[in-house]
Amino acid sequence: MKQTTPIELFDTTLRDGTQGEGVNLSIHDKLSITERLDDFGINVIEGGWPGSNPKDEEYFKEVKNLKLKQASICAFGSTARYPDKVEEDRNLNMLLGAETEVISIFGKTWRFHSSVTLGLTDDQNAELIFRTVQFLKKHGRRVVFDAEHFFDGYKDDPEFAVRMLKAAEQGGADILVLCDTNGGSLPSEISRVFGEVRQRVSRPLGIHAHNDGEMAVANTIAAVQAGAVQVQGTVNGIGERCGNANLCSVLPNLMLKLNLKTQSPVNLQNLTNLSRFVYEVANLAPNTRAAFVGKSAFTHKGGIHVSSVLKDSRMYEHISPEQVGNRRHVLVSDLSGQSNIRYKAHELGIDIADKREFSKNFVQYIKSLEYEGFQFDGAEGSFELLLRSELNTYSPFFEIIYAKINVLLNDGDTDYSEAVLKVKVGDEIEHTASDGNGPVNALDNALRKALMRFYPEVANIHLVDYKVRVLGDKSGTGARVRVLVETGDGKNSWSTVGVSHNIIKASLQALSDSLNYKIFHLRKETVRV
Repeated sequence: MKQTTPIELFDTTLRDGTQGEGVNLSIHDKLSITERLDDFGINVIEGGWPGSNPKDEEYFKEVKNLKLKQASICAFGSTARYPDKVEEDRNLNMLLGAETEVISIFGKTWRFHSSVTLGLTDDQNAELIFRTVQFLKKHGRRVVFDAEHFFDGYKDDPEFAVRMLKAAEQGGADILVLCDTNGGSLPSEISRVFGEVRQRVSRPLGIHAHNDGEMAVANTIAAVQAGAVQVQGTVNGIGERCGNANLCSVLPNLMLKLNLKTQSPVNLQNLTNLSRFVYEVANLAPNTRAAFVGKSAFTHKGGIHVSSVLKDSRMYEHISPEQVGNRRHVLVSDLSGQSNIRYKAHELGIDIADKREFSKNFVQYIKSLEYEGFQFDGAEGSFELLLRSELNTYSPFFEIIYAKINVLLNDGDTDYSEAVLKVKVGDEIEHTASDGNGPVNALDNALRKALMRFYPEVANIHLVDYKVRVLGDKSGTGARVRVLVETGDGKNSWSTVGVSHNIIKASLQALSDSLNYKIFHLRKETVRV
């Protein structure tokens, strides 16, 4: 069936998303995300459950002060506890007290749940749903009925599940959302059930899929193809257990692959930024391999792949990365060919298009370094300095001629590390020392302190991440180590690498590259030591 109705986008990042392990959002976080979702084009933003905790109650008070462009705020809750006490039900009245335009209410559509969890007969459960929806509609709210565990309920007893949908429909529900709450359904099941249900109810249908079978996105797409006009999900797929349908994957598939329209204009070129913003606010590490928006989504490492991408990116990319606000990455590694080198040089603004012999030799040089333990696909800052050095357009801005580390270990909390350095800049030598909460931190502090007089810009940079990898599994403590350092200046970040049998020497190499990279890009000229 060809879908022609514009799709309504229902985001539950702030409610269902926060049920995910390790996901915690302050009220300020939730308000910030609300504004970004509104800017992006989300139609309904489910803000939380006002009857469940004080934070959500406060959110619904504060969100009224936002000047949203088009999104409606939605409060979430359950049906009343007893069919004959709907009017005085505390949770329902708190939902009304949130004063949102939309209310999403979930009810039991699996007999197993209604009889075991609530202890209700079929008639009582249907009456509970009907009266709850009717009560909310009487107060002028748009009501989204979330049919909890609908697919499990339908597989168990189709007549019971549909009867509960009809109860919500008769109560005046504006849309019926079929929920794959346990996340265990397959796309073929979703398509079949949607097709059958559409013949038996008159209200529009929506889909709410969980990802326990890694099918949430596929199930959402299948539901839309079968007639769903509302999709529910979260940014980055965060949520309870294995998460919810990932809107960052659902939307490109709907808009770019199925050519479907959304109710409000959505600029997919903002999708990657939205994904990263939510990760940042939620203090979560981004999924670099996420489809469409992940850093690796359009990353190419093998030389043959890169050669093909340079000719026509469609050979190894199903869409253009710019369509979703992402960009292409080409990595340099022991799998690289000349195409990788030329592409990276072009990306860095370095012209080596006519230097094929250089490209060939540089490829072999990179491969020999990687054989020794270097890794440049995670240290593009070091790669750029290496390339520029081979082209004689860069040389280090300083030379470390002496380094000494003192470490004092105690049983208590008084461990102490000190680094002493002699650094040569031009014809001058700076002799300095600094302490830190560990030897690498002390080394980092001492190096920046030594360079401050010559290159004051290093005061604005800081270590973002530090990783150590032991190379080889048979040498024990005598093995080589690879140190990867990520450094930032508040606007940009870059990564550098060092390799040695001595972890301090490897760290110093990575730190030196990091500072040289920053100075080079600020000065735009080289200074030979």
